[in-house]
Amino acid sequence: MTINLPMPRIPGASSKLKDIPAGGSKRVLLAAPRGYCAGVDRAVIAVEKALERYGAPVYVRKQIVHNIHVVTELEVKGAIFVDEVDEVPEGAHIVFSAHGVSPAVVDAASARGLQAIDATCPLVTKVHKEAVRFAKNDYEILLIGHDGHEEVEGTAGEAPDHVTLIGSPAEADTVEVRDPDKVVWLSQTTLSVDETMQTVDRLRARFPNLQDPPSDDICYATQNRQVAVKKVAVDADLVIVVGSANSSNSVRLVEVALENGARAAHRIDYAYELKQEWFDGVRTVGVTSGASVPDVLVNEVLAALAEAGYADVEPVTTAEEDLVFSLPKELRTQANGDRDDRALGGRARR
Repeated sequence: MTINLPMPRIPGASSKLKDIPAGGSKRVLLAAPRGYCAGVDRAVIAVEKALERYGAPVYVRKQIVHNIHVVTELEVKGAIFVDEVDEVPEGAHIVFSAHGVSPAVVDAASARGLQAIDATCPLVTKVHKEAVRFAKNDYEILLIGHDGHEEVEGTAGEAPDHVTLIGSPAEADTVEVRDPDKVVWLSQTTLSVDETMQTVDRLRARFPNLQDPPSDDICYATQNRQVAVKKVAVDADLVIVVGSANSSNSVRLVEVALENGARAAHRIDYAYELKQEWFDGVRTVGVTSGASVPDVLVNEVLAALAEAGYADVEPVTTAEEDLVFSLPKELRTQANGDRDDRALGGRARR
């Protein structure tokens, strides 16, 4: 596979990787699917559309998606990221991030007269609706996820009196429930599939009547990227995952690579973070990226690897993704009154 790639984004006088012999031919295994998913694409475009329509600034609660590059680019265009809605001037436009918010946040925004645009990923919204439905039927909800993650806070906020957070398989062994016959598990959408099922198995061993969610809570994109990196890791001496430190699904990709045969795996935001010592004796490098990573960052990593002798790039494809989401309803009507229902999936590789 031959690709014409841009030079990597290198700050200052950072040294480039050297082309050091590795005892044989060098290659890159490029995982697919990787990078932007439909929910991320939708959220990023929502901010861009809001800026085009209403002008800067447009406020965004939390990071629109967990990627430092994407957030920085949107800041340059006029987006202002805040932690809470009380930091936003009354009457201003605010975008809720792809990770979702609790009803309390929606109410707080309304109380300040904010013009809210809900960019919550529809797959996260699905989990919110499940939480509401099970709470209405007086189920205890065991929510598998990471404490402090925005998505978990939003889901738990839908039914705070019914939700107990399970942060790891070990916590499944100690959690107590009111009624073991009325308990259901839900999960954060960006977790490791394998670890989540380990947690579920341990919960079910204690609560045999544990109910499953109506459909998978871990999103298709998270699962697809984990399957792809598993296939790459089997043949890779080193796996590079492009993604930010606060991106749960990117961090999980590193763990999945190590659990499935990679001798080493590292997460980076930019190509300049590649370290020479990682490549000693390495012939095969696997490359993938989290679901909130634009492909330009992956291309810069591939360019840096090519300079180090890893110019042979072999795609490893385990699935084709064609899911698309429409814009948030607040942005579907254009300035001229026409509806804007264009599919968003075509920008997922930008």
